Amino acid sequence: MWCCLPPVRPAMFKSSASSFHPRTTAYSQYLPPLFSVAPMMEWTDNHYRTLARLISKHAWLYTEMIAAETLVHQQTNLDRFLAFSPHQHPIVLQIGGSNVQNLANAAKLSVAYGYDEINLNCGCPSPKVAGHGCFGVSLMLNPKLVGEAMSAIAANTNVPVTVKCRIGVDDHDSYDELCDFVHKVSTLSPTRHFIVHSRKALLGGISPADNRRIPPLKYEYYYALVRDFPDLRFTINGGITSVSEVNAALKEGAHGVMIGRAAYNNPWQTLGHVDTTVYGVPSSGLTRRQVLEQYQEYGDSVLGTHGNGRPNVRDIVKPLLNLFHSENGNSLWKRRADAAFRECKTVGSLLEESLKAIPDCVLDSPITETPGTGEEDVFANVHNVLPARYEAGEELILCA
Repeated sequence: MWCCLPPVRPAMFKSSASSFHPRTTAYSQYLPPLFSVAPMMEWTDNHYRTLARLISKHAWLYTEMIAAETLVHQQTNLDRFLAFSPHQHPIVLQIGGSNVQNLANAAKLSVAYGYDEINLNCGCPSPKVAGHGCFGVSLMLNPKLVGEAMSAIAANTNVPVTVKCRIGVDDHDSYDELCDFVHKVSTLSPTRHFIVHSRKALLGGISPADNRRIPPLKYEYYYALVRDFPDLRFTINGGITSVSEVNAALKEGAHGVMIGRAAYNNPWQTLGHVDTTVYGVPSSGLTRRQVLEQYQEYGDSVLGTHGNGRPNVRDIVKPLLNLFHSENGNSLWKRRADAAFRECKTVGSLLEESLKAIPDCVLDSPITETPGTGEEDVFANVHNVLPARYEAGEELILCA
């Protein structure tokens, strides 16, 4: 039963350490990260990841960004930030920060929990992150520091280390500057995998939402990286909203694709097709009713485990609110769920009260239809507009 599976904790990991792979065999235990769900603050928490894994067995999942300083200063409370159900593998821990020692310590503290990779955030444009010193996307302006940080992280873990970045920052947005960043980081550290959001970041006061919309997408930069760094792996991120677009990107040579809000806002139709359409393997075969039954067991088993009544029913049900996106009864289900938050003390009672709004035919139908191919292949002409090939300058090579 789902509720009987405890979260991964240090003692549990130590007793079964042989089941976790060393850094050199990152992808041997799981299917490769052809599809991954982006780390999103206040969204990709334990609850969402539990739901996502029930729908897709093979999508790679990322935690929310966790500040290295938080882990260093909360060493007596690490389960709250790092524990997760073993069902969530493959799972990547994303950490943030710029203090090399703190990043190294955070990586060391995470080892006992058995994450499959550790990722450093070099792409968040939020003023709360990038505006506080060299943190988030601001790190792209200091590739030497990133290289040193990645080397320190790698020295304190037994799993692969990766970087998530943008294609540039403000006026530092040329293809050569992006390549200089990748070249230096990969030369100074064991980093061999970069997740690239194909927009630059603007730090002039615009919101994170505008940073996902206003800077233009330049997929040609991503595919040029694939061309110019054949010994590295790159995952493309930004503006991709469907499994059909994922396959279009892979068809043109992408090593992997990361989707963010589409996987949260419409998890059934997005994640539900990943196993069959992207990986070509059988899906879980679960209906939404069966997913909810298993999720309910998980949810009611973790109510209040953090103290002070958290997580509460609202926290746990939050990821479910998009499960019936565009289906009959969706609006009524959301209204009933919102009303039930005031009275219901368990996830089970809330679902019993609110799911009356959803027709049985919706609840009991598994994912069966192949998603459409889309009206236009956004990657069809990308190889015709690639920037000129990159050549590392002598100064970069000497500095590295």
